[in-house]
Amino acid sequence: MKSPILLTGCTGYVGGRLRRVLEERGHALRCMARQPERLAEMASDTTEVIGGDVLKPESLEQVFEGVETAFYLIHSMGSNQDFEQHDREGAENFARAAGQAGVKRIVYLGGLAHGEGLSPHLRSRHEVGEVLKSSGATVVELRASIVLGSGSLSFEMIRSLVERLPIMITPRWVEVKAQPIAIDDLLDYLVHAVDVPLDDSKVFEVGGADQVSYGDLMREYARQRGLRRWMIRVPILTPRLSSLWLGLVTPIYARVGRKLIASIKNASVVQDSSALKAFPVQPRNMDQAVEAAIHNEEREIAESSWFDAFSSGGESRGWAGVHFRNRLVDIRERTVNASAQDAFTPIRRIGGANGWFGYDWLWRLRGFLDLLVGGVGVRRGRRSQETLRVGDALDFWRVEAYEPDRLLRLRAEMKLPGRAWLEFEVEPSEGGQVKIRQTALYDPVGLTGLAYWYMVCPLHVFVFASMLDGIVSGALSEGEAGRIGGAGTATPASSESTI
Repeated sequence: MKSPILLTGCTGYVGGRLRRVLEERGHALRCMARQPERLAEMASDTTEVIGGDVLKPESLEQVFEGVETAFYLIHSMGSNQDFEQHDREGAENFARAAGQAGVKRIVYLGGLAHGEGLSPHLRSRHEVGEVLKSSGATVVELRASIVLGSGSLSFEMIRSLVERLPIMITPRWVEVKAQPIAIDDLLDYLVHAVDVPLDDSKVFEVGGADQVSYGDLMREYARQRGLRRWMIRVPILTPRLSSLWLGLVTPIYARVGRKLIASIKNASVVQDSSALKAFPVQPRNMDQAVEAAIHNEEREIAESSWFDAFSSGGESRGWAGVHFRNRLVDIRERTVNASAQDAFTPIRRIGGANGWFGYDWLWRLRGFLDLLVGGVGVRRGRRSQETLRVGDALDFWRVEAYEPDRLLRLRAEMKLPGRAWLEFEVEPSEGGQVKIRQTALYDPVGLTGLAYWYMVCPLHVFVFASMLDGIVSGALSEGEAGRIGGAGTATPASSESTI
């Protein structure tokens, strides 16, 4: 039986993606988390999930059993308290337990920087690497600069600033050189670190193909998104003021932003290129990394359940929708006593001559306005009034995903300052009922895109509510027809609307 690889930090950005990669490549995996029940829902059936906390040494006694290789991907940058002390204590406890268990290799992801005057965050990252060596295991320390990937702290900061600010007042740290690495390249390095030949512990500096600044990254993101942005340099803008500014216009907490900015003032470029010889990884350049981050986020949104992303995050709901990264979303749910087939029937019939279950005149008006600006309008209708398939035109939508009796996702093809999707899901609920979920998601481009969303939001309150009501009524009618024919009953059940 293969020795399991121990992975910590599984619920973090890098750790969560590394877990999936290791699972896909068939590694025996044991994931440690402070809340194992949360992780168990995400991990594959072949992955062992175990509870543990590096700040509670007694919880580590069973974690290392049979482990020869362990990943240490833990840090406390988001902590309100002394994160340096937490990082030190956690690494000491982990190293002690690993040494007692006879762990042979520890793979650690640290921060890339050189010279004197390092920020507390970078200083702590380097210290953790030294502490882990006290375990007696071979420590493979990868030091990385900016990580570019959908959902990464740095990329989300870049996205939010560029999307929301046509003119940016930029301090000097925006032009400090770094060597950003694409998340997929970093994951390749981490996976190969498990068996890279080494005689002793070693630090590897890893980065992308280009040495650029945050300013360069923002300009490249703007170029790929088709946005015009201007940056005005100012000589003085303290980390505290910069972090408060970030807190106003980006999803980053002010305290995390302050630590991040304090680290940015140190150049983070690769000076030792030995990683390129030791690892079979050819890092991509900046524009490829940004392009991949944008593309991968689109794929992740398409493959994930949007509702789960909000419910797990405890987001507050308001009439104008909730934010998912830079996206704006309107989610509504109803639970009915009907079969999945009955509930999905009105969904697969939506649009065209069948209409949109209320306020059809508004849909036609929107189609007319679309025609005026060179769009497709609603004149295309639909291929069949009863059946759908992926790729079908549906008024000014296109069928992007279709699973009979379960899922319909439409992608907007009308002229918009952004991109939009409309999704309908039917899933089993308690007591033989089914839940109907209706989701509208909008990805605005720049301030014009945001203005468009908030301008039409008052109409969404009526249109989307009426649409879901019509779907529920249609589902109950289908069930009633089945009851008359001896197929059973269908009656209203509980409802929940989330905007």
